[in-house]
Amino acid sequence: MAQDPSFDIVSKIERPELQNAVAQAMTEIQTRFDFKGSNSEIKLTEDTLVLTSENEIKLKQVIDVLTTKMAKRGISLKAFDFESKVESATGQTVRQKVKIQNGLDKEQTRQITTLIKDQKLKVQATIQGESVRVVGKKKDDLQEVMAAIRNANFNFDANFTNFKG
Repeated sequence: MAQDPSFDIVSKIERPELQNAVAQAMTEIQTRFDFKGSNSEIKLTEDTLVLTSENEIKLKQVIDVLTTKMAKRGISLKAFDFESKVESATGQTVRQKVKIQNGLDKEQTRQITTLIKDQKLKVQATIQGESVRVVGKKKDDLQEVMAAIRNANFNFDANFTNFKG
């Protein structure tokens, strides 16, 4: 007996794409005239981006360069928390740690399942840890769920993976 079509809703960044965006941003920062002689850099750790620059104005320019490169590579900016405070660092520089979202928390999975139930389609949404599995008899229903999630104005990133049909 064949399984019903399904997919998972997750929040996961393509790591190689993010590494490429950071590398491109660093290359631009090193070659741009307005950054000549400035101590600006972007470091990518496991779950954060550490942005460092001389002052807050230059830091905002670093963020602008980085977000432009991420947008060009198709990385959703909703997966990053740019709201963290700017702190003083060594060598008369400022630093900002940007948290990278990896996985959905309970509140976010609840928002997704509520949205799916409000669609009144014949699908079943199940929370599975940091993801939501959606199963339905018809692929058309699943595609409607995907469209609804893409159009929803969530304040977090939601991707689709693990398609089975």
